[in-house]
Amino acid sequence: MTETATALLSPPETAAFRAAMGRFPTGVTLLTQGSGDGTSVITLNSLTSVSLDPLLILVSVKADGRIRPRVVRAGSFAVNVLSRRHQELGQEFCRPDRPAGLAAMRRLGAAEGVTGNAVVPSAEAYFECVLDAAHPAGDHTLLVGRVVALAAADGNPDPLVFHQGRFTRLPLATAEAA
Repeated sequence: MTETATALLSPPETAAFRAAMGRFPTGVTLLTQGSGDGTSVITLNSLTSVSLDPLLILVSVKADGRIRPRVVRAGSFAVNVLSRRHQELGQEFCRPDRPAGLAAMRRLGAAEGVTGNAVVPSAEAYFECVLDAAHPAGDHTLLVGRVVALAAADGNPDPLVFHQGRFTRLPLATAEAA
């Protein structure tokens, strides 16, 4: 057996794992469940397109978090892709004392979507989903959603990006670069 293969058998330290994953830039989203008085929102940077037939996306949430049982019980959720101008919202909704209920709806400028979950009309895009599957994965749960409605902003995209432990942005696209 080679040294490399042996090294892979012992798990890396959590800090090293976090530092290495921090080198991978991700988008920033808000996962919503419910609307009105029942609105619950969290910031996520885990969003993956899974399938085109059927349309499926995947998000990862803390298994012992507040939103996972709500999504499982209701059987639906929405994912709102944030733009650079939403950075404050991304920061605000990752805190334990984040707004909920009508205060969250107002703060987001949200509307009730077709699935009954809050959507952010000013987002880069949003996806309304019915829960297709929930898979335990370590200290998280992978939620697979079947997309039943979506919207995308007009104009040039300006997504909020998370990289190396901080929010950042992509350079604006120009007509020459396209």
